[in-house]
Amino acid sequence: MRLRPGVAIDLGTVNTLVYVSGRGIVLEEPSAIAIDRETGGVVAVGDTADALTGKEPQDIDVIHPLRDGVIADLDASVAMLQGFLRKVHLRRGLLRGSAVVCVPSGATWVERRSLIAAVEAQRPRCRVKLVDEPVAAAAGAGIGLTDGTGAFMDEAIVHAVKAELGLLIGRNAARNLKMTLGLGEGAAEWMEVVGVDAARRTPRVEYVPGRLVAEALDHTVAAIADSAQEMLSDIPPNLAEDVVRGKIRLAGGGALLPGLASKIEAVADIPAFVVDDPLRCVIRGAAEVLEHGYEAK
Repeated sequence: MRLRPGVAIDLGTVNTLVYVSGRGIVLEEPSAIAIDRETGGVVAVGDTADALTGKEPQDIDVIHPLRDGVIADLDASVAMLQGFLRKVHLRRGLLRGSAVVCVPSGATWVERRSLIAAVEAQRPRCRVKLVDEPVAAAAGAGIGLTDGTGAFMDEAIVHAVKAELGLLIGRNAARNLKMTLGLGEGAAEWMEVVGVDAARRTPRVEYVPGRLVAEALDHTVAAIADSAQEMLSDIPPNLAEDVVRGKIRLAGGGALLPGLASKIEAVADIPAFVVDDPLRCVIRGAAEVLEHGYEAK
């Protein structure tokens, strides 16, 4: 019997996942929260809140508090995290439990302290450890943490479709275009999408070409590839072999972008591949940290 309960949380830009010791992944829902505009109270979180996106009642605001891998709205992030923890109904153990929370690596000290306080305020009380998402992703991809080895896109697509086709689309439609058409390398040539005509303000169906999506993503993908190249340029010589032989492993929702792995591989001149089940890579790593006590760095 496990005496010490534990929970691991992947606070992601698109989805939040929660793992509970002995139960596995118990929650995987959109990182969204619906707020009552008049009272400031939480109306819904996760699936229910996300379903209201683009069709909010006049007195409700739907917020996606994490954008492009950073915390864009701290108060909403904290309230959303607490809402998710209430949903999973943590059981009280005989000993005080542990909580591992994965956060964007660029999170500030204030943001980190606020997230810790949000988890510590829940019942049963937990000891909280924050882990940067890249560290958790490395653990989830099978890279040991102790052995010495080393949503701009969606908005760009929305703007491109409006500018070239005169069609207003939502973030979910943009995400589907991104995941289906990608960078145009071996992907579909076009995709049907439903939106609102920018001039007439009436619904219409449009066929979006892969070329348009690839061009919309080009700047952001180039920035990702440049960042990878910059990081590789700072690797100490004694870690170079580990990196080359271990390859570049892509995790998270962005890893599913068709053509991204080959783009990074071409720039870095190092083999790159998408890890198994990349959407759950971070939560798998967080669970490893929780269960085996790896030290986060």
